[in-house]
Amino acid sequence: METDFDLLVVGGGINGAGIARDAAGRGLKVCLVEKDDLAQHTSSASTKLVHGGLRYLEHYEFRLVRESLIERERLLKMAPHIIWPLRFVLPHDKGLRPKWMLRLGLFLYDNLGGRKLLPPTRNVDLRQSPHADVLEERLTHGFEYSDCWVEDSRLVVLNCMDAKERGASIRTRTECIGLTRGDTQWTATLRSESGEETLTAKMVVNAAGPWVDTVLGRAIPGETHANLRLVKGSHLIFPKLYDGEHCYIFQNKDDRIIFAIPYERDFTLVGTTDVLFTGDPSDIDISADEADYICKAANEYLRTDVSPDEAVASYAGVRPLYEDKAASNSTVTRDYQFELEEDGPKLLSIFGGKLTTYRKLAEHALERIGIDGGSWTADAVLPGGEIDPIYFDRFVGDQAALFPWLDEKTVLRLARAYGTRMIDLLGDAQGINDLGEHLGGDLYASELEYLVEHEFAATAEDVLKRRSKLYLHIDDAAQAKVARWFDSRKVPA
Repeated sequence: METDFDLLVVGGGINGAGIARDAAGRGLKVCLVEKDDLAQHTSSASTKLVHGGLRYLEHYEFRLVRESLIERERLLKMAPHIIWPLRFVLPHDKGLRPKWMLRLGLFLYDNLGGRKLLPPTRNVDLRQSPHADVLEERLTHGFEYSDCWVEDSRLVVLNCMDAKERGASIRTRTECIGLTRGDTQWTATLRSESGEETLTAKMVVNAAGPWVDTVLGRAIPGETHANLRLVKGSHLIFPKLYDGEHCYIFQNKDDRIIFAIPYERDFTLVGTTDVLFTGDPSDIDISADEADYICKAANEYLRTDVSPDEAVASYAGVRPLYEDKAASNSTVTRDYQFELEEDGPKLLSIFGGKLTTYRKLAEHALERIGIDGGSWTADAVLPGGEIDPIYFDRFVGDQAALFPWLDEKTVLRLARAYGTRMIDLLGDAQGINDLGEHLGGDLYASELEYLVEHEFAATAEDVLKRRSKLYLHIDDAAQAKVARWFDSRKVPA
């Protein structure tokens, strides 16, 4: 196995994945190490939006919003199978933000980023269908605007796939437990299931998310590293709360907002929270107070109240935000910050950031450590993304014709997950019996084999909760069957 690299990236979340891809595409010898699965922590616990950040306008973060809005359409073109347009309905509620402020904010939102593919804001009469039966009677007027959905974990995986196809070494379940700086290179000590090993790299990027200060402490011992504010965000998943493909954005009396978003066909995703977190980021779950907060906030707007015990699932994660001394956890900046150590071979540490700006962050990170070779990712599609986003439905129809023996819902699921790589997964299969062992729902062994070979999957959880959300659709017996499938084979880490 290769042990000498130009660049070591520590962390397999969205920032690390994006940097590894960009650097590999510029011809660098890149190694990315992640102590768990790709996107296992922060990057799989988002609200799953590619968006400009409407509420950031209130905090005058115009540069961040503009950059995010530009990136929103770029990412839609790069990966139209895992990213697609959504319409958000923002009700006006008396006593909260006035109508003029909402109109002004949405006017800026429509025009700051050179919107081309997505439809503009419009007024909405909430007394009419489909909103009248969903929202409280007092809500009569609102605005509808555009943003995008993203399969967050898959975005990370696709970046790592592309990085590997461009020559990068992607090592999951491999922790960087030591960094020693020499005159011209770093020596990293790695620990995995097979034991400890060392490698060298001319430069290191520390993209360890909630553990970025920990990695800094290993690289530069004897100094205090306290650059992070860990802010916990939690979500509840309910059986479908309303019909339609539109989302709602609800203002709260504490100046925060929550979203209600159609999720996995049969569910509604509601969240998120902003709570200061001081525990172990590896062990995190929604608290009873957070669940109550989400439900109370939603119930201010929904005609039929929801309660935490109605949720079928939940998830939580921590955002590793740069500590800017903001008074509120909801106002601390979501912008990214860099810390560059140049006393010898370079070490760049990354704080903050968001899914939407990961590609631009990667460009800026490589600039900071002096990597030339030209930026290239703005127009380069991710694996499976060779589809015109305007005609995605046509692509699905083409796949249905190509594989007429697949159920319509399965065709859509596979098209959304794999895009044009569907053909790699299904190969020359002529019927359902060619897909191997049936594991439950529409999941067959051939899909697991593809995910192991191409997408770094090593456990049932990797597949059921991150590469897909099939845990919501198949029963416990089927999930146990998937676990046994992995147990029965030696899966490379």
